[in-house]
Amino acid sequence: RHARRSTYARVGLMGNPSDGFHGKTLAVTIRNFWATVEIWESEQLTLLPHPLYDPASFTSLADLQFIGAREGYYGGTRLLMATCKRFQELCTNNGIALPRKNFTAQYDTNIPRQVGLSGSSAIVNSLFQALMDFYDLTTDHFPLHKQPSFILSVESELGIQAGLQDRVVQVYQGLVYMDFNAEDMQKNGHGKYERLSRDTFNWLSSLPLFIAYEADPSDSGKMHSNVRARWDAGDEEVAEAMRHFARLTVEARQALEAKDHSRLADLMNENFATRRALYGDACLGKSNLRMVEICRQCGAAVK
Repeated sequence: RHARRSTYARVGLMGNPSDGFHGKTLAVTIRNFWATVEIWESEQLTLLPHPLYDPASFTSLADLQFIGAREGYYGGTRLLMATCKRFQELCTNNGIALPRKNFTAQYDTNIPRQVGLSGSSAIVNSLFQALMDFYDLTTDHFPLHKQPSFILSVESELGIQAGLQDRVVQVYQGLVYMDFNAEDMQKNGHGKYERLSRDTFNWLSSLPLFIAYEADPSDSGKMHSNVRARWDAGDEEVAEAMRHFARLTVEARQALEAKDHSRLADLMNENFATRRALYGDACLGKSNLRMVEICRQCGAAVK
């Protein structure tokens, strides 16, 4: 038995970072980058390390230093192990007795690391989907709207800072509208997710969209500053900003469905202006602000 699944990288189109603050967002998967996991039946359960991202042998100390500086210390094997652990727990908690058969799993990815394209969750989701195929499980066992929370639980166990938005769009794929209102989140443990029409997705795909990121990776979790603490303390400025992000998302959906390029561009610029005012330049970082400046000089809208 062999299973192979791929998950595309994603970009937040509108509304983030309000997904972690009961807001609304729009995000889309992109075919430029992806992660793939393959599993096949074997005598022992084996998680194969990636030759580039999980190296254990080096030609020299200088080679180790170069690879460590470029790729960091955390490869994908920990993601595979955490996903398998949580998958077993998920099945047990749902009364699902898995067949007694083992597998070997390997992964590959070309998603740039730590630049906000959701590379970790792409690996986790690919393995989760492959495990479902391998054990003949379907959305009858794990409904689509509950799967993103599982993906997030794996990353949370590893201490990876993340929100639901990325996991939702990578599970649903395409162009996805998400509403994380407090009532639904508290009552159901998930928000309201809707994949927009193929026609709307195709129109968005026809636009000249570009992704800009730094070649030198950084920890995107640091970008969130003290906003979470202020939110938890009931800070009205933060609360109003999150409500504004949600309003921008609703208007962006309307612009997308109306194929209004100009309005969508204006909303993207306003989303960034709101985020900048809330988080501050020091939090966003000089390199990110420089990228925005370059895009603006070229006449592009930037989010």
